[in-house]
Amino acid sequence: MLDATTLDLLWHDADARETRLREIVEERLALRPPPVMDDQIVATYFFALRTITLDKAASEIAYHATSGVKHPPAGSLLEQCTAKAAGVDPFDASGRIGLLHVAFPLKMMLQPDGHLTSVDILHTTAGAIVFDVYENQDARLVALQIPEPVLRTFPGPAYGPAGLRQRTGFGPREPAFGTILKPTAGITPDEVGRLVEEAARCPLFLFVKEDEDLYPRLEYSPVRERTRRAIEAIDRARDRRGGKGLIFAPHITGSPHEMIETLHAVLEAGATGVMFSETFAGGTVRMVREATRRLPHPPAIYGHNAGIGIKTRGIWREVIDLLARLDGIDFRQTAPVRPGTPFLRPYGAEWRASEAALTRPLPGIRPTMIARAGGLDQGNLLLNLADAERRGLAESVLFLAGSAIHSLKGPDGKADPLLGTEAMLQALDVHRSGELADVPADRHVKALAAVAKRRGLGALVEALRQRYGD
Repeated sequence: MLDATTLDLLWHDADARETRLREIVEERLALRPPPVMDDQIVATYFFALRTITLDKAASEIAYHATSGVKHPPAGSLLEQCTAKAAGVDPFDASGRIGLLHVAFPLKMMLQPDGHLTSVDILHTTAGAIVFDVYENQDARLVALQIPEPVLRTFPGPAYGPAGLRQRTGFGPREPAFGTILKPTAGITPDEVGRLVEEAARCPLFLFVKEDEDLYPRLEYSPVRERTRRAIEAIDRARDRRGGKGLIFAPHITGSPHEMIETLHAVLEAGATGVMFSETFAGGTVRMVREATRRLPHPPAIYGHNAGIGIKTRGIWREVIDLLARLDGIDFRQTAPVRPGTPFLRPYGAEWRASEAALTRPLPGIRPTMIARAGGLDQGNLLLNLADAERRGLAESVLFLAGSAIHSLKGPDGKADPLLGTEAMLQALDVHRSGELADVPADRHVKALAAVAKRRGLGALVEALRQRYGD
């Protein structure tokens, strides 16, 4: 058995520390916001340094991440390409822990037409001198200030929430739902077609996507054929959708050279969206956005954030999500409101900051549609609908459910997506009634179950039983 001291070290709750750190950083930045400079990108860091001060850390970053010259001649090109400290906010008298603002000159990175990419920005602001040197006991990139002329060079989403709703015939405040194909792997094109057709029969859905575990280049299930079957299924269900469109996003993640080939294959097969994970292949959102930018109807991009937790240990999620929005994602998963402890990140302040980065006004850039997913079900749907309405985000949220639709079992013991869909519709009806508007989150599921039983909402009763127990 390990000793108590070692076990205490191993059981250290990093989430609790992160929550408190966020509170402190948000308070300090509210009092002393990062500077905004026309000719600089300003990166804000939290540092806990072993021996040197924050001022010294700024000099080290300037040296290693920009010109490599410690004292460039005044007025020289070297000086114009050297970063400098733009502000320090120490948390104690040592000067070794706190916030540091560093200004990175556009002169050293701006391309001839005046644009930058997210890869350029992160390559400079999140390099080895920030995250790899031993001196930096802890380091976080917590914010970026990008000059407006550079912001305007980014493509941003092709559609954003308003464009996606217009394309599919959903009203501005009409709740928009999506679903994820289940099973998530080991399925053939025939099965994809069947699953999509089941979803397409319900006009509740604006969006259907494949899962990240269903790889595009499988001998028994090539994505081009999966897409063809899915689009045919949507066409067959068109008359039952009351004029509503449905975006289908096949999964195209791969190495960049594979992704472009796969992208063209699924577009030729009729895909109206694409889904891929960019965490381990930087720049792919921009690559796909630029490759399709001049099409009459570019595919809507679902920027899946699988693996983002690896990055957020050093770069705050709102920074990553901001750059993904600038690069062109139309959909981004955050997390659903739910009673009890969080199921996945983001939550709390991180969750609010992420959704703000995706939706706040930016010059020349459309917002990204938030996909509340990862445990969204009939039991917490009302909480999410109410939250989106309260925060003025109703137009900007897609309610995305996978297992809550496809894994509920019917009387025969087999998965019954129609049961899951009907239960969602019944939960939506309860929300519209306003009957549970004042019920606290920790009592919500029981109250919802009681309403469902009293009103004879059999599908909702069964969904809550299977998801939450009796």
